[in-house]
Amino acid sequence: MIRAAHRWPGLAALVLVLLLALSGAALSVFPAAERLASPQAPAGQSVAELAALVAASHPGLEQIRRAPSGRITAWWFDDGTPGSAVIDPATGADVALADPNRVERWLTGLHRSLFLGDAGRLAMAAGAAALLVLAGSGAALVARRTGGWRRWFAPLRGPFAGRLHVEIARLAMPGLVLSALTALWMTASTFGLLPDGVVEPARTTAASGLTGLPLTEMEALRQTPVTSLRDLGFPLAGDPQDVFTLHSDQGSAVIDQGTGAVLGWSRPGAWQQASGIIAMLHTGRGAAVLGLILGLMALAVPVLGATGTLIWASGRRGRVRGNDPAARAATVILVGSEGGSTWGFAATLAQTLRAAGESVHVAPMSGFDPARHARALRYLILAATYGEGGAPASARGFLDRLARLKSAPKAPFALLGFGDRSFPAYCAYSDAIEAAARAKGWAMLLPSDTVDRQSPQDFARWGAALGAALGLPLTLAHQPQPPKADALTLLQRRDHGAEVQAPTAILRFALPRAGLWARLTGQGFARFQAGDLLGILPEGSDVPRFYSLASGARDGFVEIVVRKYPGGLASGQLLALHPGEKVQAFLRRNPGFHPARDRAGLILIGAGTGIGPLAGFIRANGRRRPIHLVFGFRHPDSDFLYRDELAGWQREGRLSRLTTAVSRGARPHYVQDALRLQAAELADSIARGARIMVCGGREMARGVAEALEEILAPVGLSPALLKAEGRYAEDVY
Repeated sequence: MIRAAHRWPGLAALVLVLLLALSGAALSVFPAAERLASPQAPAGQSVAELAALVAASHPGLEQIRRAPSGRITAWWFDDGTPGSAVIDPATGADVALADPNRVERWLTGLHRSLFLGDAGRLAMAAGAAALLVLAGSGAALVARRTGGWRRWFAPLRGPFAGRLHVEIARLAMPGLVLSALTALWMTASTFGLLPDGVVEPARTTAASGLTGLPLTEMEALRQTPVTSLRDLGFPLAGDPQDVFTLHSDQGSAVIDQGTGAVLGWSRPGAWQQASGIIAMLHTGRGAAVLGLILGLMALAVPVLGATGTLIWASGRRGRVRGNDPAARAATVILVGSEGGSTWGFAATLAQTLRAAGESVHVAPMSGFDPARHARALRYLILAATYGEGGAPASARGFLDRLARLKSAPKAPFALLGFGDRSFPAYCAYSDAIEAAARAKGWAMLLPSDTVDRQSPQDFARWGAALGAALGLPLTLAHQPQPPKADALTLLQRRDHGAEVQAPTAILRFALPRAGLWARLTGQGFARFQAGDLLGILPEGSDVPRFYSLASGARDGFVEIVVRKYPGGLASGQLLALHPGEKVQAFLRRNPGFHPARDRAGLILIGAGTGIGPLAGFIRANGRRRPIHLVFGFRHPDSDFLYRDELAGWQREGRLSRLTTAVSRGARPHYVQDALRLQAAELADSIARGARIMVCGGREMARGVAEALEEILAPVGLSPALLKAEGRYAEDVY
């Protein structure tokens, strides 16, 4: 519901909202420019002093007006000839023509009414209302994506367009809400829907009929500073009954021209004061810096429109066809996916169930709401795992939504986890779902199961069990769609490890050329960094194998470290490559294993091929942040990977310290042993804010965690606490 409220007003009112934002952004520059170009009144100058100076050089003076920027403008009528000018308040002399800026006037007409009068004003008000709906629904969607309002600025994952959309929205949201609300207020004021008009003071005393009192002797003008002046109207020459009219921030007065007596006085009402503040907030007149800030935030709208359209188009491409309405579906399939592959399995499941006569609705887990599924007889949850047991992108907030339910849904559920058994947190998120569901008392339709590495066989086996539970003959024949890949050409290879029976190579591939659109949107190989994953599609298999990148796009090449495993299809093919030969590959972002952008020290711990991304972090350390690398390998003459580069990076200041742990030789020891030998120094560094990043095999990572548990206990820290603070990251295989 929230997503629809955000999508359709945005698409329907896109042109109006863009016109409002772009014209408003352009207009925000003029108050600041006017402020800089306008002579300001001397400190302490009164309206009486200003009026006397201007009147002395302008016969037939009719009005003096002060803009919120401080610009003073005078109008006069001399011998039948009208005149106007911008005034220097210090001298009363003319400094510029009072004619309005033509560009500003044109932009104002466009912004307010599209040059269409009242109909145009109403159209632009509709655009402001659409912007308000977009901002409100967008804020709710950001909170949903980040896991709650308290995590408003939490790190984001997912495609570049989606991340950029949310990042800009989080910064621009307050300004867009303020601009929309003030625009609607000003429209209501224009059409007389608010009681905020200026109430002219009624005369309580008749004019004296006298004339000629010097302006500097009029007490009301002497007591009013120029900085609070709005306008001063002069009496008609030759009419002794006419009066001065003064409007200031304090109120409005009628002043006798012969005695200086105040004949009537009124203070601005609460509505009038509120409208003045609203106008200042919306236009920036009187608050030029705020106007410029709001103008910058308005410039976010075109970017949000472009990225929002990309997200919408991407969603249409990936949506499941023939989706039955949520309120009428008997089977609800909830999908938790990070890279998109789980949606393909959901589509196959939905298509097969529909062929069996079932009504099916497919939706992301993040939008889970049993109230929307009044006729649901069962929920089928297909959930991938992100990182170390986290929720994938389309399942963020699911566990919180489940926990907030007063009672479990009446319809039972079946759970299928997707993962890779080579990773320690295999299907850990689906395990968390099952535990939460059992705690809530949610009945299970059949025991939970898993799919390893997108296995069609695992999926078909679960489908047969599901069919038996439903009394339907289900045959799930799913063919995973291989991701779009590029051909990478091997430039060079450096071989290691033959002496210790562990053939390993550092493979460097040419960076594929990226088109203009890819560079603008960050797709493909246009934007990546060390720690991201390179998916290799080996010949004879549709299931990719992933390797951590040891380079970033700025390095101008794609580099990975590969060890040959017995029977390993991808590693065998990679280590058989010669320079000039190609391999099919694609990128997958891995933001959970990127160094933070601050200057806090890094402690990098790795063994064997785990040096790959760590070497990439050091290579990219142009800011010379403190980095301590602890690297374990078997023998310095066989598999000391990046030996020469590490020495060079130390000389350049990119690497502060290198500690090695050699597991074979006269004094064999491992990285966890090296950590214990430096326990005091490491504990002190971590207590002062250093971050830890670990890459390598799961046994090594487990040993590192145990060692750090001992090392950090005296300073009141632990790996678990550091993980909760975002200061401990692992890439384990």
